[in-house]
Amino acid sequence: MSAIRLLVLGAVRQHGRAHGYQVRNDLEYWGAHEWSNAKPGSIYHALKQMAKQGLLHAHEIAPSTAGGPPRTEYEITDKGAEEYFALLRDALTSYDQKMDVKSAAIGFIVDLSRGEAVALLKERTRRIEEWRGAVTQHYVPEDGPEQLGHIGEIMNLWIHTADAEAEWTLGLIARIEGGAYTFAGEGEPFVGVLKEGEENPYATGTPHPGDRD
Repeated sequence: MSAIRLLVLGAVRQHGRAHGYQVRNDLEYWGAHEWSNAKPGSIYHALKQMAKQGLLHAHEIAPSTAGGPPRTEYEITDKGAEEYFALLRDALTSYDQKMDVKSAAIGFIVDLSRGEAVALLKERTRRIEEWRGAVTQHYVPEDGPEQLGHIGEIMNLWIHTADAEAEWTLGLIARIEGGAYTFAGEGEPFVGVLKEGEENPYATGTPHPGDRD
């Protein structure tokens, strides 16, 4: 799965309606340009592509009285919301060692109910153990990586990464079960997006033609 679809749908959904530069600004605020493929060109392309696919509705906005070009504002559709939650649930349960998809999923986890979030994370730990078992059919960590030459260090890295993620996921489950964070249906959600005109201290400041759309 590409993280960009989940990130863009989630950002638009949090705003209700947002133009492309707002989405870009939010993703840079979250640091997504550092840990995912959420670069300006990818963001603007994803917005236009998902509007064509019916996942977003594009609203043509007239120029402001202060001047400047008109912008397109995007709003998530019912189909887009279904896609968003399907991507989110898949990202929370699927295990691989790429950082972008799982980081995006954790960023949006509170859009689910507390109970569902816990259930999905427990499924994730099960899949980590399943994945680990598949690796250890060919490599026994206790015997050390040297048994496979220096290539064994790759599998050693995989195992250590999986073990660390399983431990972290179990800790997250315990924190959620203990009442941490505000999940869907529990009250006012955490506001993780910038307000219109609010300065982004993490913005790259690199202009892109899509900023004007």
